[in-house]
Amino acid sequence: MSQRDLVAELRAARVEAPSEVRARVRLIAAADTTPTQRRAFTWRRALVVALPVAAAVAATIVFTRPTHHTPPVPLGARSIVHGSVAIAPAQQKSAAVPAPSTTRVTRYGAYLALRVPTPGGVSTGVQQALRITKSLGGYAGSVHAAIAGKSGSADLTLRIPRTHVQEAIARLSAIGTITAEQVDVQDLQADLNATDRTIARLQRQLAALRAQPPSALTAARIAALVSQIERLQRGEATTVRTARFATVRLHLGTPAPKPTTAHHGPLHGLVVAFRWIGIGAVYVLALGAPLLLFLWLAWIATRTIRRRRENDLLSRS
Repeated sequence: MSQRDLVAELRAARVEAPSEVRARVRLIAAADTTPTQRRAFTWRRALVVALPVAAAVAATIVFTRPTHHTPPVPLGARSIVHGSVAIAPAQQKSAAVPAPSTTRVTRYGAYLALRVPTPGGVSTGVQQALRITKSLGGYAGSVHAAIAGKSGSADLTLRIPRTHVQEAIARLSAIGTITAEQVDVQDLQADLNATDRTIARLQRQLAALRAQPPSALTAARIAALVSQIERLQRGEATTVRTARFATVRLHLGTPAPKPTTAHHGPLHGLVVAFRWIGIGAVYVLALGAPLLLFLWLAWIATRTIRRRRENDLLSRS
């Protein structure tokens, strides 16, 4: 018999202990009153783990919570770039407004924001702006004003002859304190020159058609060219007429109300600290309770399996 067969027979054989030995083992197991040492889970260990975690979470919330005291960026401190001209807003005087071109057709636009001290100043400023616009040969495209309590604002769209736009902005700036200023100048001469070349080419084609013998086809082509030339000429005239007036958008507003600052006592910092510690404890409870429940269930399952194995071992003895 080989060694492998001997091992297989020894494993297959079940040697039963004598009845005296089995009875002795049962008596020893029944008389054993030593408490089982439970090291899997204790409340002391749970507190030792939970308290540092709660402190860490509370500290994280306190030091990473967003603050609501970020100072706003003043409007006058930002440079505004638009189109081909950039102007930095001034605080008391108007910036150097570029003069409109006298040799090229341009579309000129400007924006001016002024701060006035009272709501009555808003109403007075609107009247002054309308008088200035009328005296320079312009007109108001739209006027919107609103006054409520101690605050008020107004927005005006003024159409002023392009040759007087510098004077208009200088006089409008005197109504209040400048908080923002912007100028937008767009050159239209290049497009007008291209349109003139197109019209000249079409007129040459028209002259050539008119020199041909009359026919229905020739008459139709002549009518189409005449319509196209007239449409281009009307668009060119509209562009030139519109560019004669500059668009000035004016905003008048009272100062924003100052936020009230609360005066806190000497223990305010301690109260805030305890409040955020409490919030951190709630977070720890909400996040740690499922984990503790899972560990407790795992401990119960492990204990049950171990008892079943012990009972099986005793039943085989």
